[in-house]
Order: sequence, then structure tokens, then C-alpha cells
Amino acid sequence: MPAQPTLSVAFISLGCAKNTVDSQVMAGRLVTDGLSLSPSPEEADAVVINTCSFIKSAREESLQVIREACELKTDSEKVIVVTGCLPQKEQGDLAEALPEVDAFLGLDQLDRISQVIRSAANRKSLLTMLSPISTKIFEPPVPGLAFSAGAYAYVKISEGCNHRCAFCTIPSIRGRFRSRRPAAIVREAEKLLETGFREITLVSQDSTAYGRDLSQPSSLARLLKDLDGIGGDFWIRFLYGFPGLVTTELLEIMANSARICRYLDVPVQHSHPEILKLMNRASTASYVERLPETARRFMPDVSLRTTVITGFPGEKTHHFNHLMKYLELSQFDHVGVFPYSQEKGTPAASLKAAPEKTVEHRIDKLLDLQSRIFDTKAAAMKGAVKTVMLERQTAAKTWTGRTSGQAPEVDSVTSVRVKTDDLRPGDFIEARITSHKGYTLKAKQT
Repeated sequence: MPAQPTLSVAFISLGCAKNTVDSQVMAGRLVTDGLSLSPSPEEADAVVINTCSFIKSAREESLQVIREACELKTDSEKVIVVTGCLPQKEQGDLAEALPEVDAFLGLDQLDRISQVIRSAANRKSLLTMLSPISTKIFEPPVPGLAFSAGAYAYVKISEGCNHRCAFCTIPSIRGRFRSRRPAAIVREAEKLLETGFREITLVSQDSTAYGRDLSQPSSLARLLKDLDGIGGDFWIRFLYGFPGLVTTELLEIMANSARICRYLDVPVQHSHPEILKLMNRASTASYVERLPETARRFMPDVSLRTTVITGFPGEKTHHFNHLMKYLELSQFDHVGVFPYSQEKGTPAASLKAAPEKTVEHRIDKLLDLQSRIFDTKAAAMKGAVKTVMLERQTAAKTWTGRTSGQAPEVDSVTSVRVKTDDLRPGDFIEARITSHKGYTLKAKQT
């Protein structure tokens, strides 16, 4: 009996790095189950769209990408599978709006991806696999497989979130917080480093809460110490912290390691205690105020990243001015600015948000302030020698890379003029900062 042809599968992964990891988990499952991966949705037998549903704009992007993928079915029997946060959030309400989709898969069914694709390829009825509440956390079947464009690889250390921020849908979509075992994370990091990656970027809904739920409690600080103990020439970075969980132990571990990037990503969301209270983040107010000073006391050269929300219901002019003043005094190296998004099912959904034009004006002011702060910081770096990890060559003897103070995908980059032609992605070089253009640093290899 002739063997059935191997199905090829292409991934479109939307949203944050945590979704990227979920796509890696599914891809690893496909490979171990005998399916093949395709770089092109056009040429693949099946397309998996791993969606984001965090805010309205993310849902709109997901729906647009799904519809575009469905257009590829016109002249083929291509299978379209929608996974991730959107089907998990909507719980089966998407089929009518997206009749061309062959299967919807929830967050707890990622390990069923091979079965779903094979079944969808052999039947015409819609497949839907969803659990009411997400409770699982998956280990990567192929630990060295990573969907990243550079020499970095994302490693998810936990799933879900126990915080109940008034604006956030994550707990209702991804469930309660749950950590992976430290030994499994270390093994995955070792495999990725053996594969050739040179930066391990830890991601989670709240990385600073890592390990507290385990039967043998751990912490992010102890996990970082374990990863640091692997040895070798590489960077460790973590993203998405919570202000009240940045401990002295964590800062000391970071300060005393050559591999852990002196980079702290802690979304504060706002600075005014009244708005933080409305956001159900009142407990963070004192930590938000002290965070920049505390971090710099342990690591004077630390790079600080945060995100803020403007337009939250109840934000008055004096609240916004407080936020502006806070950012001006704190001098964060990187700031993400987001408009408040009213999300059904959240505690803030019934509250009246600020007018759209007001929010747009406030966003412009925040971005202008951060641009000026970056200009000042970049000018002060002129002449400084930084270690740069090279990621891709853009021209003859010119590479794009990152310093330890620049996280992949979310921050600025460094454009480096190099001396030799025998360099590869992941190489570390020393480079002197010469100037900047916009948010891009310019440098020359020393």
C-alpha cells in the first residue's frame, strides 16, 4: 500500500513572544508526528494562524490575517487552522464569521495539532477543540526548535496570570499562573545554546512571579542563577515583570552576573496612585515610584523598559501630567505607550473611557517626551564602547545588532560598521557608539 504524502504546514504567529513559543510547541509536535514545516503559507498544505486577542486592535489584526489565509483556499484543498487566544476567548463563536476555517484549537489543545490537521485534511466538517478554562502548560517536544529572526530564542517559563488588573483579559483567556519546572527550563536553554542561539529570552505573563506556585517553591532569581551556571558566552534576559515582585535577591543576582543582561522590563502602566487604584494595581504604587532609583542603586548601568496606558477611565489632566512628570524624572531607556482598550468582561469595561482625541493627544505627548529622553541618552553614549551581539548583515561590512540594553523585537537596534568579513549571527563584538538616527544607535567595531 503506497505511503500517504507528508503534509506540510506553515505557521503565522501573531501577538507577543509568548505566542511565538506556543507556535514552536506546535511545530515541534508536528515534526515528531511526521509532518513537515513550510516557510510559505502559499505552498503549504495547511496553515496554522496562532492568534492574539489581548485588545481590540489585536483581534482585528487576527481576523484580517485569517481572512487573507482563507483566500489561499480558492484553488486548493488547503487546510486553515486557527489557534491561540482568539478561539479560546470567543469559545466557538467564530465559525459563522469565518466559514472557510477548517478547525479552531484552544490553548490546552496545542498537543493535538497533528491530529487536527490530518483530520481536517480528510473531512469537510468543522473541527473545534476548546476547553472552557486553560489549565495546561506545555513542554517543547523539540527543545532546539525556535521561530526567531536572530540569534535569540524565547523560552516560556510559566503560563497564565494571578493578577486581576481591571483592564486585562489575560487571566480569563490563559487561566491561573502556573510555572514550568526549573530543570526543564535549564535543559531547554542548554539545547538552544547547543543549536547556536546566543541569547535566551525568558517570557511569561509575569516572569517575576515565577516558581512561587511549585511544590518546591523557586523564584526568578534562583532560575536565573541556574541558567547562569550553564557557562559559556551568551546572554540571559527576561521580559514582563511586576513592580511589586522585583526583589532585592533578583537585583543582586542580576548585578553579579556577566551573562544576565542588566535589563529590567517592568510595565508600570501608570504612575498616579488614584489611577493605579482604578486599575486594581494600587499595591504597586509605592514600587512604581521607587523602581528606577532602586534598580539603578544595584546596577547603575541598567537599561529600564516599561509600558504605560493613557486614557484609562477616570484619567484626568492632573493624572496625565503626573505620568508625564514621572517618566521625565525616571528617564526610562525604553517606553511603550498604549491607549486604553475597553475589553468586554473586564472590571473596567463598564467605565467611561477618555475621549479618543484626548487619548491621541496624550499619546503624542508621551511619545515626544520619550523621544527627547532617548536623544539625550544616545548623545551621552557617544564614544562609549559597548558589547554588541550581531544579528544580520545589512550591507558590506555593516550589521544590525543589539547591545544588552536592547531587547529583541521590542526595542531599538544598533547598526555597526565592522572590520572583517568573517562574522556570523550571534557573534559578540566590541563597538564604539558614534551617533544615532531616530532610535537606532550607530557604532563602529573597535
